[in-house]
Amino acid sequence: MNELFDKIKPLFSGEVFLLALTLGSFLFGIYLYKRLKFPLIQPLLIAVAIIIPFLKIAEIDYTTFYEQTRILSFMLGPSVVALGYVLYEQIEHIKGNVISILTSVFIGSIVGIGSVIGVAKLFGADRMLLMSLAPKSVTTPIAISIAEQTGGVPELAVAFVVICGIFGGLVGPVLLRSLGIKSRIAKGLAMGSASHALGTARALEMGAIEGAISGLAIGIMGIMTALLVPFVERFL
Repeated sequence: MNELFDKIKPLFSGEVFLLALTLGSFLFGIYLYKRLKFPLIQPLLIAVAIIIPFLKIAEIDYTTFYEQTRILSFMLGPSVVALGYVLYEQIEHIKGNVISILTSVFIGSIVGIGSVIGVAKLFGADRMLLMSLAPKSVTTPIAISIAEQTGGVPELAVAFVVICGIFGGLVGPVLLRSLGIKSRIAKGLAMGSASHALGTARALEMGAIEGAISGLAIGIMGIMTALLVPFVERFL
């Protein structure tokens, strides 16, 4: 049995198989989510629940998995840029609200960075962990870059980004309804600023305007976080 496993292991750790596994798991998650309509059944969670056990059983380390599926990481950037088309369709809703949008996201970035660092320091987190937590509300490529430049751990930063996105996607719409927020622009800004691409995916389900504004918030949040985190780092 071990000899057979050793022979087929290169197949399991190959680029084609791991890409198929990753995409297939995510598509299966989307199918379940649309079928059951249960908020906790997020496609990303389903994919993680399938991929991680498989990697453990097949004895495939993270480095190998990352290298073989790096094209998916590369596509994160273009996918965010593609949101610009959705934004262009809703450009009329942005005119006249530029100052309020920039102000809201700026305050959101300060609160997002300050709150997580404050709570983490309260629990005794070291500087490395703080710098890995700080970019939690931006997209993965930006978070990796910020973590690398400020002494954080990129892998941890990615994990925090995913957790933040899932939590925001689940809790965000419920919280917005509970607070009685009616503005579609405010909803989009909140989802995009707090939970980046995963929040934007949920915002698109709420409506085209919410999704477009959320996509805009992702870009602005990324820029402001990239500027603020190095500044905060100096005082830690």
